[in-house]
Amino acid sequence: MRGLIQRVTRASVSVDQQTVGEINQGILLLLGVQRDDDEVALDKLLNKLINYRIFSDADGKMNLSLSDIGGEILVISQFTLAADTKKGLRPGFSTAAHPQVAQALYETFIEKLRQQPKLTKVATGVFGADMKVELLNDGPVTFLLET
Repeated sequence: MRGLIQRVTRASVSVDQQTVGEINQGILLLLGVQRDDDEVALDKLLNKLINYRIFSDADGKMNLSLSDIGGEILVISQFTLAADTKKGLRPGFSTAAHPQVAQALYETFIEKLRQQPKLTKVATGVFGADMKVELLNDGPVTFLLET
C-alpha cells in the first residue's frame, strides 16, 4: 500500500465540477492499493499516517503529527501510485489491486480514519472517478509512505 502525503493549508477535490471533499490544515493523501495489500498493510499505513510527525512545533521543527494538531485529511484513491515504473517508458499496472479489492480496502481505510477521535475532519474523493484535485502545499512537504 502506498500513500503519497502532502502537508496542506487547504485542499479540495471535485467531480463533474462539483466539490465532493475539502479540508483546511492537514494532509492530502493519495492512496494506491497494490495487488498483495490486505487489512494488515492498511492498519500499518493508517498508524504511520496519523502519527507521522510532519507539522511544526513551537520551535519550527517537524515534531507534531496529524493527531497532535487535530488536523484534517482528504483521501483520494490514486490507482497510478500502484504502477510499476522500473522498466521502460510506460507504466505497468500488473502490481495494482483489482478494482473491487482496492475499493473495499479504500472504504475500510476511510472508515477507520473516521473512527480516530483526534482528527477534526475526514473528507474523500470518489473512488474510480475522474477527479480534479486542488491544493496549497504547505512547505512544500511531501512524503511517500509504503507498507
